[in-house]
Amino acid sequence: MNVLGRNLTTALAALIATAPVIVLAPSASAADAKKEKTEEFSLRAVLDPVPTNRVTGSGTAHVKLNGRYAEVTIKARGLVDAPHAMHFHIAAKGLCPPKSAAKERNGNVFMNVMDGAPFYGGIGTSLTTSGDTSPDSGLAIDRFPSGSKINYHRTIELSEEAEKSLRAGTGVVVVHGIDYNGNGEYDDVLGASELDASLPAEATNPALCGSLKAAPRGSVAGGLGGTQTDGVAAAGIGTGLLATLAGAFYLRRRSSVQR
Repeated sequence: MNVLGRNLTTALAALIATAPVIVLAPSASAADAKKEKTEEFSLRAVLDPVPTNRVTGSGTAHVKLNGRYAEVTIKARGLVDAPHAMHFHIAAKGLCPPKSAAKERNGNVFMNVMDGAPFYGGIGTSLTTSGDTSPDSGLAIDRFPSGSKINYHRTIELSEEAEKSLRAGTGVVVVHGIDYNGNGEYDDVLGASELDASLPAEATNPALCGSLKAAPRGSVAGGLGGTQTDGVAAAGIGTGLLATLAGAFYLRRRSSVQR
């Protein structure tokens, strides 16, 4: 075989040897991307009182993600004995609002939902005890935990946007409902809610907040098991629907208000 023939044979052999690498590399990359998007992992949050809202409670949240399914466990105590709307807030800074976000209204300094929205974002998931978990159930008071203590456990399917935000580290757990004047109930001490004039601001203002962050691999959720056993009562404040628009909130009244 002459020199030209040997060179062609060598080049062909090299091409055949490298061809599988060229073909398989993109497939492997796609598989890795899919695995990263759907793999199971855990997130945790410590729920602290929202500044200026006169809350002395505390809590913890644990979320186990498996694809778009989330096993959610929330424990809290020290709250007003009333229904508490709870949500995953998403797609903003992934932070709880600082004291500086509060505003003075009618001589009282406090934080309402809109004050905190630039930090924790709009509703991605409503953490109801049953039924719908979309933003449309944002204030379905008859389907949220009620009482001074919360022991919540439920597995829910997240929206694509909510899953993306939680995996990106911008998911925040917010428990709503405060007792600003310490009389043991929601009243009009702070005026009407900015979300719906028929609701007192105390019923919708954020009480506890915690940023969801990835838990160490292999760790065990200490003391976060359990189910919601408290009765769920409307407590005279009615039921509305809290939804998100452009990362903030608006409230759409139900056709029939439940009490």
